[in-house]
Amino acid sequence: MKIVRIGATTGPAEPASLPSADTVGNKAANLAQMAALGLPVPPAFVLPVSLCAAIVRGDGDAREKLRAGLAEGIRFLEEATGRALGDRRRPLLVSVRSGAARSMPGMLDTVLDVGATPAAVHGLIRSTGNPHFAWDCRRRFLESFGSVVLGLDPAVLAAPRAAVAGEEGAARVEDLDGEALERLARAYGEALDDDGDVVPSEPMAQLEAAAQAVYRSWMGERARTYRALEHLEHLEGTAVTVQAMVFGNRSLTSGSGVAFSRDPSSGAPEPVIDVLFEAQGEDVVSGSRSPQTEAALARTVPAAARALREILVTLERAFKDVQDVEFTIEDGRLWMLQTRSAKRTPRAALRIAIDFVREGLITREEGLARVGALDPQALVETRLTGMGEPLLHGTGASPGVAVGRAAFSSRSAQRLADGGEPVILVRPDTSTSDVAGFSVSAGIVTAVGGRTAHAALVARQMGKPCVAGCTELSVDPEAGTARVGETRLAEGDWLSVDGGSGTVYFGRGQVTADRLEAELDEVAGWRATPATA
Repeated sequence: MKIVRIGATTGPAEPASLPSADTVGNKAANLAQMAALGLPVPPAFVLPVSLCAAIVRGDGDAREKLRAGLAEGIRFLEEATGRALGDRRRPLLVSVRSGAARSMPGMLDTVLDVGATPAAVHGLIRSTGNPHFAWDCRRRFLESFGSVVLGLDPAVLAAPRAAVAGEEGAARVEDLDGEALERLARAYGEALDDDGDVVPSEPMAQLEAAAQAVYRSWMGERARTYRALEHLEHLEGTAVTVQAMVFGNRSLTSGSGVAFSRDPSSGAPEPVIDVLFEAQGEDVVSGSRSPQTEAALARTVPAAARALREILVTLERAFKDVQDVEFTIEDGRLWMLQTRSAKRTPRAALRIAIDFVREGLITREEGLARVGALDPQALVETRLTGMGEPLLHGTGASPGVAVGRAAFSSRSAQRLADGGEPVILVRPDTSTSDVAGFSVSAGIVTAVGGRTAHAALVARQMGKPCVAGCTELSVDPEAGTARVGETRLAEGDWLSVDGGSGTVYFGRGQVTADRLEAELDEVAGWRATPATA
């Protein structure tokens, strides 16, 4: 089995020599292209898609191939970074990520901070002088490994987390100081030992277990459901990318974020950028926290903000499509972790195709091909009428309007939909585990999260209006209720959602649709007078 190396010593490459998405997955293929463009990409190596089926089946020699590939790849990363996995002085930590030939946002698993052994934690403290950062990496690793690799019930780690946070009077783990994070990491270790799932102390054993878990996530319920919904059953499996960690949780001038080169909801030719400071990438895309905008990025790390805008332009020109990127800023330095063609609404797809033709990025024939793939019934602008004051305000994560009965879990959404009712799925956060509920719902509302969470991407792809980050909303899925101040919502109550303005109304509004006449007339003109760019 041959691994593929990306970044660092590989240098610029000709397009013909770049790995294909069928071999290494779309994520790694695009990562290799970013490196070839000279963009700042942390070094990585890729275990191919072809190994996935063998790992899932448990073939006899698959594990040996996996071990050999990991050993070769880690030697490359250690040489490229000058660090060593598990080292007591200059430790290397890695992320272990999935990547199929077609993008499946949030449907496959990732394990971060692999290699954060107790010895490596002390190495991080020695090399950075930052105990808070070092113990935060250990804490994050145990959470990620416990969830993805060991498949633990979240309650196993929730109890020690609540205990330590309660002792410190902290509302969130992110608010704990270094000493409290050390106690939390040790409490996690004890909880995992008590549960019978001991985390390997050897970093290579951690890495092997993480890689196997990422491969196995190909057959997870949410991944299989997504492939069925998106007609991707023909895909053969996922690759595994192992990449040197860059740390958005390292300092006040560090953070992680997601950016779109153009607005994926409206198609407006302006970037959409979300960022969380002192955070790692999963904090943003999981939808578990509400991010800040480009304005905050420009205030905190202006050089990185400018560099990100320039890179978004470079990527659009290289890929000739709107890009969805993940990035990390470590001590003010920008690193690119992923780029892919952005999921977008039909309305945005129409405007983007028109603008790309006008700008000469694609030909009229290419524009017609992109527009021809759109559902004509979706090329409308919808609005609510007959509504009073909004019940909730949040972030418009996916535009459009929808009216339906409130459901507080995917299961209840499916039950209401089976009864012939339109549904508004109301959740605490935008979790990709709710993909089955998304598919039967007319609209989605969440208490936290933002425009760039994985589930918001899925909502746009499915054409579902979504309002995220409704801070006044409190949802109790177990009880089947929600509250907005003194107002109580029960399952089955009528809600009306406007994903463009980010508003939610109590009651059953009327939906009005207007055809996008000007845009469709311009496309009709392409057919009448075709021309190349």
